[in-house]
Amino acid sequence: MNAPLRRVGVVVMILFGLLFANLNWIQAYKADEYRTSDYNGRVQVAEYDRKRGNIEVGGTAYALSKETGGELKYLRTYPQGEMYAHVLGWKPVNGSASGIERVENDFLAGTSDALIASRIKDMFTGDETGGGNVLLTLSKRAQETAFKQLNDNEVGAKKGAAVAIDPRTGAVQALVSMPSFDPNPLASHSSTEADRAYNALEKDKDRPLANRALAEVLPPGSTFKVVMAAAALENGVGQQTQIPAGPSYTAPGAGVPIKNAAPSICPESEVTLRDAVTESCNTGFAQLGVRLGAEKVKEKAKQFGFEQEDLTVGQNGDGGLPVAASRTGDMQNPDGSTDQAALAQSSIGQNNVRMTPLQGALIAAAVANNGSQMRPYLVKQLLGPDRTTVYDAAKPRELRRPVSSQVSADLRSMMQNVVKEGTGRRAAIDGYVVGGKTGTAQSGPNTPDHGWFIGFAMDKDGTPLSAVCVELEQAGSGGSAEAARIAGRIMAAAIADSGRR
Repeated sequence: MNAPLRRVGVVVMILFGLLFANLNWIQAYKADEYRTSDYNGRVQVAEYDRKRGNIEVGGTAYALSKETGGELKYLRTYPQGEMYAHVLGWKPVNGSASGIERVENDFLAGTSDALIASRIKDMFTGDETGGGNVLLTLSKRAQETAFKQLNDNEVGAKKGAAVAIDPRTGAVQALVSMPSFDPNPLASHSSTEADRAYNALEKDKDRPLANRALAEVLPPGSTFKVVMAAAALENGVGQQTQIPAGPSYTAPGAGVPIKNAAPSICPESEVTLRDAVTESCNTGFAQLGVRLGAEKVKEKAKQFGFEQEDLTVGQNGDGGLPVAASRTGDMQNPDGSTDQAALAQSSIGQNNVRMTPLQGALIAAAVANNGSQMRPYLVKQLLGPDRTTVYDAAKPRELRRPVSSQVSADLRSMMQNVVKEGTGRRAAIDGYVVGGKTGTAQSGPNTPDHGWFIGFAMDKDGTPLSAVCVELEQAGSGGSAEAARIAGRIMAAAIADSGRR
């Protein structure tokens, strides 16, 4: 055989070898992935032969499957449409699910290892037992209140979010992001209709698919002063300690002075820490931050949950809806020294400080719960097709303890004063002890400010019942007061749903 033929033969053998290797790779390693792919038509038909389980809140199904009589036997429907959309997500025929539909997909579809007994029974009976059911922690009243109040608020804000949690357990009582969307068209059996609906939402400039409660971060403004007050209390400052204040403060290296929201706020040269929290004194907290130093400010924020990369909200453990990390940002000069101008701005929740609404609720919850911050969760129970309990979130888990019981008591006292005498009066609930902190954060040079409120409600015996964060994006003047009002309504609804009222 001459040399050219030998070379051709070698090339052909190599190609056959690669083809054989690829075939074995597909059969041995990729088979399961291809077999269970969302884009495998046979998998889709088989999946829709089994009725998908419900996602329920308070005994009512808000994600359920209805018979169609077609090749795909069941259609996924969402009776409340927009109200629960960012929690439930949607289950499309093509592509991946989102929200709790994705997090608990195997259990809802009936393919989870936890439901193997049902599948074995089906082998003998020939039945197609439905998937498992997911029960959520949400309060119907709190969720409805949050949705309606955000959708029709007094300042006309079109974007925002609200999160309420039980400080004692971490159970999420409400989770709403606005604007919302109707998930029903996205679950249509018509790929054309589903794609059209999804593309329209993707192109919407208001980004209704974005989960602003969990996945979006914005400057928190003066709500960050709760973190600053905690750092101060741990470093020799008491509630009645005088701290520098005044009508304006220019940090070393800053070109623009920091001023208070109004001339009437802490114009005196010194105020107590308690009054600085109550009045929301920018100049006082800016100087306090410079005095404490960047390291202590950043560390205290981290202890409350800032910088956490892996937090999720689903079952009371790993897995769930991903939560964006809240950040304190850079406070250093290029040479490594502290940028005191940046530190002063960061100390009032500006500069590069960014926070999710969930993080705001967790801060308030830790203060209410004697310094213990519980792991947030949405899944209360998993029930099999026959309604037997497969999973029960009966044992709350502590996430961290950012402050001592004494510091948390001091913070509660000051935050209660904010609602009694300060900027958070509109959050008050008759018959309950309410504490909180408002926040107004600049959104840009020519855009309205964001309005924030974080807070908690307790009964008269000191039992924490609800903690909340409300954020109104670009709400403008009055945004923080309106956020406080909405927060009070949400907490009152959560309390009423719990039977404590």
